[in-house]
Amino acid sequence: MNMIDPFGRTISYLRVSVTDRCDFRCTYCMAEDMTFLPKKDLLSLEELDRLCTVFIEKGVRRLRLTGGEPLVRKNIMHLVRELSRHLKSGALEELTLTTNGSQLARFAGELADCGVKRINVSLDTLDPEKFHAVTRWGHLDKVMAGIDAAQAAGLKIKLNAVALKGFNDIELPEMLRWAHGRGMDLTVIETMPMGEIDLDRTDQYLPLSLLRADLERQFTLTDIPYKTGGPARYVEVAETGGRLGFITPMTHNFCESCNRVRLTCTGTLYMCLGQEDAADLRAPLRASEGNELLSSAIDEAIGRKPKGHDFIIDRRTSRPAVSRHMSVTGG
Repeated sequence: MNMIDPFGRTISYLRVSVTDRCDFRCTYCMAEDMTFLPKKDLLSLEELDRLCTVFIEKGVRRLRLTGGEPLVRKNIMHLVRELSRHLKSGALEELTLTTNGSQLARFAGELADCGVKRINVSLDTLDPEKFHAVTRWGHLDKVMAGIDAAQAAGLKIKLNAVALKGFNDIELPEMLRWAHGRGMDLTVIETMPMGEIDLDRTDQYLPLSLLRADLERQFTLTDIPYKTGGPARYVEVAETGGRLGFITPMTHNFCESCNRVRLTCTGTLYMCLGQEDAADLRAPLRASEGNELLSSAIDEAIGRKPKGHDFIIDRRTSRPAVSRHMSVTGG
């Protein structure tokens, strides 16, 4: 039942955006005055469960819940608990999520009870004032309390930091030492041209090749084959004993080994983060109680998965590469 795309890649990883809403307004991600989808357009939790289950039956082994901020979706833990049955059956190897950490103190224990073993927490700075500035609405102490609660519940945490020129580039060495000191991996990510924001992304963009060169003046970085199922390439940091990941959609895309597709909270399937082509799965989902139409629609979509994306950030390309915001597609 494995899903194979036109380039021979097995699709085994599904990222599901359960909501486009977020309680932050990160400057590199969205405008402050965002218009979100009407709630009536969202799939129900039961429909999301059914969709995910069909993908699992078709070979998905890793499932990540994203947003927006997934933990602001009403009754989200009902969906997590339902999906956890696939962990118990062995059909699913991993159920995880990416979060901004704002709601973790509330949900960490229940996530662990549902079989979630690790999570990604987005954190771009350890400076409370800068944190509030980049998130517009967020408070660092609340996220730190969430990280504490998650570690107390036994969840393994990987921190994700978007590298932003002139904002957090000089403090990333400190973040690296802090994360590794607490037993957390750190992954740095190049900003991506998705959706209109209030700023010029060329002012924010920091190639990770430059960041790595800067880090190598302080640390000994050794490439390692470690993989988590996502696009990060990892190094081991000799001075801290921890791992550092690089996600480089701009300078060195990760398309050749892409095993992922992304499902939105409205039932739209994106075969590539950096392309506009999509498939409507809501219509076949609701057309019958059986899953034959849905399964056929998924097969047709996987058959159109492109080789890779075409992200560009430069002064001559003022428009984003894709019009939708990351919060719509799911990180």
